[in-house]
Amino acid sequence: MHAKEELLASVIARLIGDARHVAVGAASPIPAAGALLLKQKRPELRLSFLHKRKGNPFSEGSRELFDLAGQGRIDVFFLGGAQIDGEANLNLVRAAKSRFPGSFGSAFMYFAVKRVILFREEHSARVLVKKVDFVSAPGWSPPEVERTGGPVALLTGRALFVWQKARRRFRLESLHQDEDVRAHTGFDYDAADPVARTPPPAPEDLDLLRGPVAKEMAANYPDFARRVWRLE
Repeated sequence: MHAKEELLASVIARLIGDARHVAVGAASPIPAAGALLLKQKRPELRLSFLHKRKGNPFSEGSRELFDLAGQGRIDVFFLGGAQIDGEANLNLVRAAKSRFPGSFGSAFMYFAVKRVILFREEHSARVLVKKVDFVSAPGWSPPEVERTGGPVALLTGRALFVWQKARRRFRLESLHQDEDVRAHTGFDYDAADPVARTPPPAPEDLDLLRGPVAKEMAANYPDFARRVWRLE
């Protein structure tokens, strides 16, 4: 048996693939766990975590992260949104009567980082909408707009979608369990035929997640480590 968080972390490690430098923003424990899992297999992988309590290389926080991204030195970054639509637009500003923390540097990172993995654990029509109420970070840009990066995938607690750049829409790649996700998705999408089941974490991955990864996570994400692995 495995926890849902362990499944998602293993998928993230696979999506990161052969990247050389991965950056993880604040309050992103599952992407952090996935990146740490991959680093156990590829020690040369460089990780930059904004949410790091000890040994944080950033003395000026996100400013240095943005500098690295602008120089093309970050291969993978993670973004989410209060709303995400079928064109991979993100809303971190407002929806209906709700106000959110704001886009911060999401638009810049979306343009600058080569491969952006969209991650939102909640998979509902409230989050995955037909059209975001406010575009705080656009999923695509016209040809005349200079843009290095963009989305490559959307991972949720129910499914994995891949981004089809030429079609400007998602394709459902795999389901974490047998269910009809269209009922929980506000935007239209293509689907693989047949839709595969997301592979569970390999036994060796679970050993790494529950061993060295959990130990490192406990230092920086203690609440998450306590909930998933019961570590203090």
